[in-house]
Amino acid sequence: MLHQQIDQNLAQREAWALRRQLGIPNNKRLWILACMDERLPVEKALGIGEGDAHIFRNAGGLVTDDAIRSAMLTTQFFGTKEIIVINHTECGMMTASGDFLSAVLRNQGIDVDQVTIDPALPELKLPTGVFSKWIKTFTDVDKICTEQVELLRNSPLIPREVVIHGYVWEVESMSLRRPYQRLSDQVNTAEAMKTKTTRPTESLIDIGSLIE
Repeated sequence: MLHQQIDQNLAQREAWALRRQLGIPNNKRLWILACMDERLPVEKALGIGEGDAHIFRNAGGLVTDDAIRSAMLTTQFFGTKEIIVINHTECGMMTASGDFLSAVLRNQGIDVDQVTIDPALPELKLPTGVFSKWIKTFTDVDKICTEQVELLRNSPLIPREVVIHGYVWEVESMSLRRPYQRLSDQVNTAEAMKTKTTRPTESLIDIGSLIE
């Protein structure tokens, strides 16, 4: 009946608006750590929609203090059971070293050894000489993706039962892959195809045996 449909729609809207009050987790109980790069379409890459996940994005898709803060909250208090890290090729965090960026800031008159990194917590300061490391630039996207997964898995603030995996988004192919597993390296090369070069011992060859 019509009133039942109306009541169902109202209940769904209430559950959406009051999720935190009602203790309702996101649809997939999922937290995502991803780079802020505009070429990384997180929802499209993972095939998820609105309401499916908590999504945290920063420069590089890296485990920072604020990333750990958010991961802790979503897994400890909001019902999240899975974490996915997404880094990507051609990331801007690979274009310069932390030392170079620190030098640029110093040339602008910024004392990176005294700067407040959290305006709301002025007492929170980095030790002298650490600012360049705090920026967290890197040189290898596959390596950094693997490292972020391990950092999250080893954090005492994230429950051990939370499932954590990492992937690399290729901006050139617009697709995901596992770290160190480039499909392009396995396509159309004789080595990957295991090309047979010795003369067969029998006159007739079972084609099926060649492609197994």
